[in-house]
Amino acid sequence: MRLLFAGTPAPAVPALEALIASRHEVVAVLTRPDARAGRGRKLTPSPVKERALEAGIEVLDPAQPRGEEFLAELVRLDVDAAPVVAYGALLRRDVIDVPRHGWINLHFSVLPAWRGAAPVQHAIIAGDEVTGASTFRIEEGLDTGPVFGTLTETVRRRDTAGDLLDRLAVAGAELLVRTLDAIEDGTVMAVPQPADGVSHAPRLLPPDAKVDWRRPAYVVDRLVRGCTPAPGAWTTLPDGARLGLGPVRPTDETHLAPGEVEVRKDAVVVGTGGGAVTLGDVVPVGKRAMAAADWARGARLEPGTRLGEDA
Repeated sequence: MRLLFAGTPAPAVPALEALIASRHEVVAVLTRPDARAGRGRKLTPSPVKERALEAGIEVLDPAQPRGEEFLAELVRLDVDAAPVVAYGALLRRDVIDVPRHGWINLHFSVLPAWRGAAPVQHAIIAGDEVTGASTFRIEEGLDTGPVFGTLTETVRRRDTAGDLLDRLAVAGAELLVRTLDAIEDGTVMAVPQPADGVSHAPRLLPPDAKVDWRRPAYVVDRLVRGCTPAPGAWTTLPDGARLGLGPVRPTDETHLAPGEVEVRKDAVVVGTGGGAVTLGDVVPVGKRAMAAADWARGARLEPGTRLGEDA
């Protein structure tokens, strides 16, 4: 089949690679426009755009995938299907109707669980033991279309969202190729999603990643892992400055009040609403990530210092 691949971030690249290597022809790539990134805020192409250009594939990067000009481009490409992985923009009905077999989305959850922009993050934060990926035909609703296929993946005890997404990106790429093979062969039929078991996974913003030390240690642990690497968990120091947090380790210690810091020779422990956590790496404002013990030595924290008390 002739394909238009739509995707933007690094987790979409394994799917593009798999499709390039498949029996199908990727005739063009649709991605988000170049965005400013890094310390210099230079305009930077998306990872998908970079890989497409390396492969000599035509790239479309409109500000919005709509309008007569974009529709004309779709008609010109004459594609059979448009596989999608984390493209980052909603599609309107007139666009959805153009490819002969529709737009086929690879979504990183077992639908109807975790519909939305951040399914992997929400699965970890919720404490799911198993998640997965699904391929489905896009319709106008948010991740509501009928499903072609699924796979499952165990959520490991110390997984961050980045760890889990890396595994799902690779496994999901294979699922997407198998789905497109079956669509071309006429051996698969999309099945409507069940009405039960629906949950939603909206995009996580920095305010969502602030740690509430009144919550139990296992909840803090899940939040931090679910927000790693993005948007990045954080707390505040007594002076109101932010402190970024890498993954923590829960402990059963109960002698510390929520947010209370205990600096030890080679560790920093913080109390929660149930147990405590040992901090891993931290990111002080304007500095790179460093071990919490190294940060604490330089910060000269007073005994009884409590994090997050500015709220």
